[in-house]
Amino acid sequence: MAVTVEKRGTTAFVTIDNPPVNAIGVAERKGLSDAARMLATDPKVERVIISGKGAIFAAGADAREFDSVPQEPHLPDVIAQIEQSPIPWIAAINGAALGGGAEIALGCRYRIAAPDAPIGLPEVTLGVVPGAGGTQRLPRLIGMADALEIIVQGRPIAALEAAASGFIDEIAGNQVEAAEKLDLDIVKARPPLSELPPPEQDSQAIEAARALANKRMRMQDAPLKAVDLIEASATLPFEAAMVKERKAFLSLRKSEQAKALRHVFFAERQAKMPVWLKAVTPVDVRKAVVVGGGTMGAAIAYALNAAGIGVTIVENDEDAAERAKFNVGKLADTALKRGLINGEKAAGIKAGIAIMIGFKTLPNADLAVEAVFEDMDVKKQVFSKLEAGLPESAVLATNTSYLDVNEIASVLTDPSRLVGLHFFAPAHIMKLLEIVRGDKTGDIALSTAFALGKKLRKIPVLAGVCDGFIGNRILARYREATDTLLMDGSTPWDIDEAMVDFGYPMGPFEAQDLSGLDIAYANRKRKKATRDPNRRYIPISDRMVEEGRLGRKTAVGWYRYPGGGGKVLDPLVEDLIREEAYFAKVERREFSHDEIRERILTAMINEAADILEEGIAQSAANIDLVLIHGYGFPRWRGGLMHYADQLGAKTVLARLKAYAEEDPVIWKPSPLIDRLAAEGKNFASVAS
Repeated sequence: MAVTVEKRGTTAFVTIDNPPVNAIGVAERKGLSDAARMLATDPKVERVIISGKGAIFAAGADAREFDSVPQEPHLPDVIAQIEQSPIPWIAAINGAALGGGAEIALGCRYRIAAPDAPIGLPEVTLGVVPGAGGTQRLPRLIGMADALEIIVQGRPIAALEAAASGFIDEIAGNQVEAAEKLDLDIVKARPPLSELPPPEQDSQAIEAARALANKRMRMQDAPLKAVDLIEASATLPFEAAMVKERKAFLSLRKSEQAKALRHVFFAERQAKMPVWLKAVTPVDVRKAVVVGGGTMGAAIAYALNAAGIGVTIVENDEDAAERAKFNVGKLADTALKRGLINGEKAAGIKAGIAIMIGFKTLPNADLAVEAVFEDMDVKKQVFSKLEAGLPESAVLATNTSYLDVNEIASVLTDPSRLVGLHFFAPAHIMKLLEIVRGDKTGDIALSTAFALGKKLRKIPVLAGVCDGFIGNRILARYREATDTLLMDGSTPWDIDEAMVDFGYPMGPFEAQDLSGLDIAYANRKRKKATRDPNRRYIPISDRMVEEGRLGRKTAVGWYRYPGGGGKVLDPLVEDLIREEAYFAKVERREFSHDEIRERILTAMINEAADILEEGIAQSAANIDLVLIHGYGFPRWRGGLMHYADQLGAKTVLARLKAYAEEDPVIWKPSPLIDRLAAEGKNFASVAS
């Protein structure tokens, strides 16, 4: 049953029973409505205690219903039944109460939460607003400023914070027992939240919330609509405001943004160990070795340590060991400064990550992660030493961003032990983890990689072997397209502005300045011998590096950074571009922002289609996750392939054919796009 009702004495116990998260779908709404109607007229019942089955109270509405016509009973009406019942309802919040779950709790007269129960209204993260009174009841309960922070940021809060704000009334280890012992007169004396006076208008908090929404959730509709609704709670009668809220909710849930965000939500939920690996027992990683304590290696070690794994960083000499120690300390100090950890924790991290020199006495580790620079010979040497110095049961992992995992594995006696673990910088913060499966990677190594990803709270995406795997391969095509636009008539700042207008946090050239132009330069040089001679090559970026314009690290790149401050346009860059175009006998022309975006995104989609066709990615949704979590693709657009499906394969193919008249090599349509256009199918239908 979706909802169960049990009576003991004068108390009725209502349980939402839709494990594992107790999502509120039509069956749960009907069950709650029936229970409210039945109990309201039961002369023996004096109080109703509502809780969730298992470890969660209710994690919100069933988002799968959002693509269909709303069915009665609607949640606002169910909560009104609960709130107006002559028998007071008490929320025993035994676990997470989110979205509609939190709104049900707000409909109760009293709220008791478990100490570790997160509570919140995160609807804006799905492109909608609370649709069952959240924007109206919460401001009346805790005030406009606190309600704005919780709803507009979509941030669940811990029980202690919820109690401090007044969102909940009490924290108890046994919520049901505490609810049974409540003085009923106190509960009955409390008015329903809908009958409380409107909150005081807080113009300063309203403007601050709008500014924060425009900064953190730029170009998204739902956060700003939530601000409007909370602002209305101070001036509109409750019923009129509820009509306004419901209308906004229903309108937003049909929007392209909401559909895209739901797509990402479900893609993230499905990003886990593949079914065919479920029967494989992973290695229980308790101790790990990280080879290389540079920026990436130190961050990987930090992430492993934070997950409770004992870590030893291996370096070549004393100087490198000191740098590794400094890098780890810097990460701990930064976390301390930001208030993410306390002084004791920072000291524990610094002391807990061991650093050793050489491979002679490696610890008895379960996992080794190589994080040295991108040189095949160096990596092969590292893995030969790791295989010799670690137990045969240890899983060996490379953090390479581009190099051939199969070639790296070729030096091992047992190549099944090797798996790619491509972390993204900064590794202790970025959620994406590309798990690269080599031709001989064994199921135990793969299973261990997915289990580790879960332990690190990463989003794991399985990738096959090719240059750059999923993300960096698409990034290379992205950069090639932007370089071509530079040569043919655009500027770095026009291209950056066009992509920021699309939703990226920064444009491709500003991003290169941030990471350093020398990184991509080294990769281009590595690929020089295998470059297709028929493929157009743009040397502008190479010349930038050769002239010492490496980006922020040298205070000059595509932009200038005077005094380490913000970026300034540099006319010398435009002169350099025009000079290269002259040498190449290119007649430059202007490109509109729409043309820039269309060309760049079409190039990326075409490359991604090849990746999907070749089986490098297992699904279009996996490509979406990589681009969103690793490369700044706007989440509210649903990822690259979701965006491509909004365009349609026929539209993408038509664009490719038009561009191929200029250059048939770089714009050659992927066979997958040809096929999907002919069959009338979408990218989401493709699975490897």
